[in-house]
Amino acid sequence: MNRKVGEQMSHRERLQNIVNQNGGIFRTSDLTKLGYDSNGIRKLVADRVIERIKPSYFRLYGEDTELSEAAQVAQLFPDGVLCMYSALFYYRYSDRTPLEWNIAVDRDTSKSRFHLDYPFVQPYYMKKDLLKLGVTFADYGDCTMQIFDRDRLICDCIFNENKMDRETYNKAIQGYVADPKKNIPQLLEYAEKRRILKKVKDRIGVWL
Repeated sequence: MNRKVGEQMSHRERLQNIVNQNGGIFRTSDLTKLGYDSNGIRKLVADRVIERIKPSYFRLYGEDTELSEAAQVAQLFPDGVLCMYSALFYYRYSDRTPLEWNIAVDRDTSKSRFHLDYPFVQPYYMKKDLLKLGVTFADYGDCTMQIFDRDRLICDCIFNENKMDRETYNKAIQGYVADPKKNIPQLLEYAEKRRILKKVKDRIGVWL
């Protein structure tokens, strides 16, 4: 076997573990933990074992075509759920393009996962049982991402009412009320589990 080919296979095998752990994308720090210094990383790139997709971010060479930002987020955080402003924009309850990706994650997840230069991600930490409540899927073209359904989303907005911009909050509530796909009984079920049933009835009732 050609020695260079054999070395590449060996490198790919060593890298496969972090690929599996990180959804296909890995960082300079991940390579450093495997024993690659800056010269070693440059050699991996030169030998077409890995390719740089953003500063300090890599993937195995030839794995995919150019990834969209959504696909990168989906690969980096397969356990995350789109929420708050990102979900409001997706459901068209807000016309403000979010400057960052809002992702709900288990409160016990490592905080270091979000120390990213790119893409910009804002985590929302919550209990594991709440993280499973009202999860569905959003189509972003080249990827599919987990997202809270519209009823869970509005429940969370009312829960976080005092932390939200008033104009965005009001537009979200009005957008939900006007949405033919809303499910008020389901909203109330989520509200009861989040212990804000009275508050949700007060906020939504005036619009119905």
